[in-house]
Order: sequence, then C-alpha cells, then structure tokens
Amino acid sequence: MKKLVLLLAMIFVSISIIGIELVFWTAPNPLQERFWKETVAEWNANNADIQIKWSTIPAAGSSEEAILTSIASGRMPDICTNIFSGFAAQLIEADILVPLDSFPDFWELIDARKMRPIIEKWKFGRNYYVLPIYSNPIMMWWRMDILESLGYTVPPRTYSEIYEVSQKYSIINERFGTLVVMGRNWWDRWFDFITYYYAASGGAPYLDIEKARALFNNDSGKEVATFVNEMFRNNWTAVDLGSNPFYTGVVLGGIFGPWEINQARSLFPDVFKNIVITPPPVPDSYPEDDPIYTFADTKGLVMFATTKHREAAWKFIKWVYSDIEKDRRWMEMTNLPPAREDLLTNSIFKEYMDENPYFAAYASHVAYAVPPALTTKTVEVQDILTTFLIETIMYGKKDPLAALSDSSTRVRKELF
Repeated sequence: MKKLVLLLAMIFVSISIIGIELVFWTAPNPLQERFWKETVAEWNANNADIQIKWSTIPAAGSSEEAILTSIASGRMPDICTNIFSGFAAQLIEADILVPLDSFPDFWELIDARKMRPIIEKWKFGRNYYVLPIYSNPIMMWWRMDILESLGYTVPPRTYSEIYEVSQKYSIINERFGTLVVMGRNWWDRWFDFITYYYAASGGAPYLDIEKARALFNNDSGKEVATFVNEMFRNNWTAVDLGSNPFYTGVVLGGIFGPWEINQARSLFPDVFKNIVITPPPVPDSYPEDDPIYTFADTKGLVMFATTKHREAAWKFIKWVYSDIEKDRRWMEMTNLPPAREDLLTNSIFKEYMDENPYFAAYASHVAYAVPPALTTKTVEVQDILTTFLIETIMYGKKDPLAALSDSSTRVRKELF
C-alpha cells in the first residue's frame, strides 16, 4: 500500500512539474531554426508550467503536405508557423484553426507590434486566423553601373522609362532590358504578374473571394498585360535568359526578394556594390508622390483548434510577439523583415538599418506590401494565369488584352 501511495505521489509531482506541453512546429530553415531554438529555450527556462516541445515541420514534399498529413493522422501541432495565405484559407474553411481575435487582448498585441494595417490584409470573413511573422516586399534591382554608362543617374520608374533604357541596352539574343517573367511555375505569378498588378493598382485586390470574381481585367491589369507584351515583342526581354542574368549583365534589372541580398553579397561582390533597389515599375500615369505597392512574400503563425490548451498557447504567442527585442533578433538572424510598420522609425532597429541599407530598402516597403488573396484556389488560379495569360503573351499567341480577358473569365469560373 505504501508503495502505491508513493507511486501516485511521484506521478502527481511529475505532472505538477511538467504541467502543460505544447507542440510547436516552425519552418525547416536553418536561420529560422536558430532563432526558435534560442527563443523556445528562453521560454522553457522561465515557464515550468507551460513547456514548448519545438521541432521543425516534418520532412515531406512541402510544409503543406506535412501539415495535411498530420491533420489526417490526428497528430497536428498546437501552434505552427510557415503558413501562406492560400494554405491558411484551406485550413480555415476546414474549420481547424482558432480565430486569434477570439482572445480578448488580440488587438492589444497587434497595436503593440505596430501591425494593424498589415493584419487587415489577412482577414478571412470576419476573423483573423493568422499572425503574420515576416513580410518580404518584392522589389526591383537595377545595375546602376550599367545605367550610368548609358547616361542615367537614377533607375527607371515607369514603363516608358524601362522601354527607353531597354531600347538603348538590348541586343537581340545577347542582352536585354529586364527580367520580366520569373518562370512557368504557379508560384512564379506572385513575383511577376501579381507584383506588377499591385504596383499598378495601388495595392488593389486581384480577386474578390466572397463574390467569386476576378478583378484584374481592369485598367491596371490592362496596363500590366501591355507592359509584358511590349517587352517581349520588342525583344527587350526573353523566355530564356540563362543562369544569373542580372549578375552577368544579360539584363539591367529584375525582381528579387530580400533573401537574395546575402547571396549577392557573397557570390557577386563586384556587382553587389552597384545595385540600386526600387519598387516595381508603374504605368506612366501613376501619381509621382503616391507610394508604390508590391507583393508581400509573407507567412504567419496559426493555432490549431485541436489544441487542449488555447490560453497557454496564446500566452506563448503573445510573449514572443509583444517583445520588440525578439523582432530585432529575428531580423538580425534571418534577414527577413518582421511584419511591423515601424522598422525605419523605431530606434531599436536603427543600427541594423544603418549597417544594411539594402535591407532597409525592403523594410521601407513593408507597409505597402500586400499578401496574395486568401483563397483555397491559389494553385488553380495561378495555373490559369500562367497558361492563358503569361505564356500566351510570352509567345505572342494572342492579343494581350484578349489574353487578360480570357484568363479573367477562366478564373471566375474556377472560383465559382
């Protein structure tokens, strides 16, 4: 009997010591892993009652595949990062995410992190299910050394200015104005058509999810389609530009994310010092003083509805994202801009921005970077844009405005 009482006492003490355990998955990225390893260790050392069991998302074809497998097997984590908008929409429609604004101090956290306008772009229906962690504005890089040799002191801003420098620089089958189309994969549309559309439209949506409508067959979409067509028809860009065309001088400009900074610095130091970073190009009619919007390569954090410890999970989330020091450390470790609007105005980030002007160029546009539409049909929509818009224009198969109209109709049918 004494042995039984002792055993029960040990079990009780063990449970008391361990308390709540939350399973937390993050992106399988070495730089992000380093951040989370330190952050979770700090939490666990100071919160014996709530312990975080951290690991990266299990190996699979993609993070989305691994997460879906965990859902099917009933082994999903309590909290997970690396969620993009289209996948978030699938999880929301499956009713397996916790609306984060159900916590009474949600907006307190949002305002503390200076991200109210940013979070508005993640609204799904009436709620907010994703806390964006970082936001990568997609920007234009220019070879300023080559532009200066052509007589320019500033990079081109508008389509007409790009036409002008492209005409001066381009030699058929040898060199070209800019890298216009990023590739034939569905995700490449984020980095060309959708980026150009956000810039041309002042950040307007390209889909109306609630009404199942495509919105891009408008004046802004027509401007973009015409721009892409002009570049291809005049041989100022090409389908195949070879490896590293920007660094080898095959093109004067191209679209890149901030993750390219470290690679350019280490592999192409002579080119790196001559790079100028600007927002994406805009139509000639775009107001000179208006901010230029762009696409946000952004991912966030979610809480699964299967967690038995919602309050504890929220306590951990709030602890991480209410601490500006952690955002500073995240930025320094990952070179990804935290999803907050005060990166250039808050003194805590000043030293890093001063030492990293290229990163600061990206940080300056976090407030004007728009995530993709929150739709479960992301892949289908962007496959349509690839096949019936971009490739059609690239190969001159159809008038660009007709291609835009056709792809818009097909997207509407897909959404409906």
